[in-house]
Amino acid sequence: MNRIFDNTVATYKFYWFASILDLFVQKGKTRINIWDIMVEMVAKAWYPACFFHISFGKSDSLFDAIGELHSVYQLPANIKTDDLRTWLHQHRETTHVRSLLRFLPQNVPYRFLRPWIDTSDDKAVVLRSQTYENGCPYSLHKEQGTMWVELNSEWLEYFQANYIVLHDFAYWNLALFLQARNPNVPNIPNKLIKSDIRNPLNKQHEYWDFVMQHGLEVHCIYTNAPLHQGEYDLDHFIPWSFVSHDLIWNLLPADDGINSSKSDKLPDLDKYLKQLALLQQQAVQTCLRNDFRGKILEDYLSLGCTVYELADMNKGNLFECFRRTYAPMHQIALNMGFELWNY
Repeated sequence: MNRIFDNTVATYKFYWFASILDLFVQKGKTRINIWDIMVEMVAKAWYPACFFHISFGKSDSLFDAIGELHSVYQLPANIKTDDLRTWLHQHRETTHVRSLLRFLPQNVPYRFLRPWIDTSDDKAVVLRSQTYENGCPYSLHKEQGTMWVELNSEWLEYFQANYIVLHDFAYWNLALFLQARNPNVPNIPNKLIKSDIRNPLNKQHEYWDFVMQHGLEVHCIYTNAPLHQGEYDLDHFIPWSFVSHDLIWNLLPADDGINSSKSDKLPDLDKYLKQLALLQQQAVQTCLRNDFRGKILEDYLSLGCTVYELADMNKGNLFECFRRTYAPMHQIALNMGFELWNY
């Protein structure tokens, strides 16, 4: 089992194995149509590919297929996984969708069995798998244009009992594979599986409410509208879909509706970065003057300075501090396909 991801040059094997596991353990299927597996693979790969713009490498057609599905059918990047599965099942018989996904069963069903059946002859793999040669985990079957896998009954108890370990094993190896191809992208492991629950921003709201309560006049850096306690949105300056964190130096009050307009796009640094830096410095100064005790101030340490140093910086040093932090992230995100935005 520890050899199943040897010589991997694309993401197919990781998603293939995780999909089979889920279809068996969660759905109880032991005879699984190839198209059911392909739908599950696309659903699992959608979030990192489409929402987070993670590169799968130059030879990965799964990434390209997801990009075309997103573009042609206007499927949202943050579509719920169950809704995506439903859409794919409803459209999998259409000519275009089938042509986009047809590449998936051409190699991975056979190559995945290589540790047990050591041949590159696909016809031989089909025949030899049906005897469960060397205890291979499934057999392959083709009939009248339909292909399916039949799980080896000797593996079923093992898959069931060790599901969490095997699932994590697949995703750990996927994370290593993708991190090697995205060396500058933060927090790859948390960008692999879509979570419909985001961390609440209560403490961040409390921080900005405190600042406003203690006299700082806050204006939206995008619209210049005045903002008041309890009457603002919190915006991730660099989109959450890139940074995957809620650190206070990347969160700022914004006019209602900015989040829906800006979405996961990148603000123009030339236009907005200095305003962000000044607002953040003024907020820190207000907190220090009024003895704010929240641990959230520790977030600023990742800018490479203490809050006291940040509060005392002249404009030149302040702008350079923020430029050093934001410019590399901004450029990497642009390279990954995030769009530029101006109000």
